This record gives sequence, C-alpha cells and structure tokens, in this order.
Amino acid sequence: QVQLVESGGGLVQAGGSLRLSCAASGSIFSINAMGWYRQAPGKQRELVAVIIGDGRPKYADSVKGRFTISRDYDKNTVYLQMNSLKPEDTAVYYCNADVRSDRYNDYVNYWGQGTQVTVSS
Repeated sequence: QVQLVESGGGLVQAGGSLRLSCAASGSIFSINAMGWYRQAPGKQRELVAVIIGDGRPKYADSVKGRFTISRDYDKNTVYLQMNSLKPEDTAVYYCNADVRSDRYNDYVNYWGQGTQVTVSS
C-alpha cells in the first residue's frame, strides 16, 4: 500500500503565500505523475499542477505565474508553492500520484486525504 500525506494548508489573507507538501510512503518502486488537485465547495475537483515523470510542470491557467510545483525525487515528495493567493483559491487541495509498487505491476493512482486552504479577502 501507498500513503500520500499532505501538510501546509491553512488560513491566509489575499496576496499571501502558502507552501503545501505531500510525501509518498509505503511500497514504492517508482512514481510517474505527481501533482495537486483542488475542490472548492459545490465545484468539481480540478487539476492545479502536475509533473509527469521528469517532465515539465503543467499548470491550470488560473494559477500560472502564481503557483510553482516541484518534486524531490529522492524523498518521493511534491511541493506546491502558492503566491499571490486569491479568495477564489480557497479549496481543499489533494495530492495525487501514479505509483508503481514493483517492476511487474502497472501504476496505481492514489489520493491524499486533502488539506484545506482558505484565503480571506
């Protein structure tokens, strides 16, 4: 089994910054895509940012220029630096990863438990 544990959420004023972290642990042979999604009340879960393999990061248009995703491949950890936060960024942020537990099996998709980010105006 694999666990994704997020940290770093909280309450911040508009214009402020937060840094989210997500560490993967358990039976891990390799991780392909690793990234962040968010879900605001009454809305569908949406992609925020993702790094696939060792490729270039991809961002939702709404966060480009404000958010930066990065990975520490040795620590199986992904980060999301969020700057210039807006009230519309308020949501539960979920870590997501495609993990292979050994060389014989396919990648399995996992979710973290979510961390609340609230941006006040």
